[in-house]
Amino acid sequence: MTSRNIFAAIGIASALATAPVAAADYAPLPEIEDGQAVAIFAGGCFWCIESDFDKVPGVVATTSGYTGGKTERPSYRQVGSETTGHYEALHVIYDPEEVSYDELLTAFWHSVDPTDPSGQFCDKGDSYRTAIFTVNEEQKEAATASKMELVESKSLRGTVVTPILEAAEFYPAETYHQDYYKKNPIRYALYRNGCRRDATVKRVWGDLAYKGIPKDH
Repeated sequence: MTSRNIFAAIGIASALATAPVAAADYAPLPEIEDGQAVAIFAGGCFWCIESDFDKVPGVVATTSGYTGGKTERPSYRQVGSETTGHYEALHVIYDPEEVSYDELLTAFWHSVDPTDPSGQFCDKGDSYRTAIFTVNEEQKEAATASKMELVESKSLRGTVVTPILEAAEFYPAETYHQDYYKKNPIRYALYRNGCRRDATVKRVWGDLAYKGIPKDH
């Protein structure tokens, strides 16, 4: 079942997902100030990964969007149609003095199912797959080492399929997607619970679920 099917089942209108989008409706990327850094993760529904990373101390700003594909300035509808090659992803600005990239990697791994090659939770399709997009060689080395450590730990039953990819152009999603969990808390909770995101993370990770993210799950 996809998120759209869940919305239909609980009576939530899906007009926003199919409506045409004017250029002015796309959110801007926040400016990066001196001393700040960027990390990019794909972890299924960007509403959810945004909500999780906003809880991490040292994260300054998060932006939901699309990356990894070929289509310029894609819409939510285009990305969902699996024709663009883009992932739903999260652009994270953080303060390295407060949180390290390794700590962000820990938070990422333990908030997704890195063994699912077909998507995440109830959302299936290429745009919902997990990925780590590295913005420089240092991040690439750290992400590769982190993945290797996870594989060698054998803490997961399945094969870790999350790729480590070079960062590509990041396109912010439409404005209504940003901070969706704050703007529409009831709809968001219905979606997250209906998709069994938290239940699945806890099944996959056990006591390590959401390691690195302050708990309110």
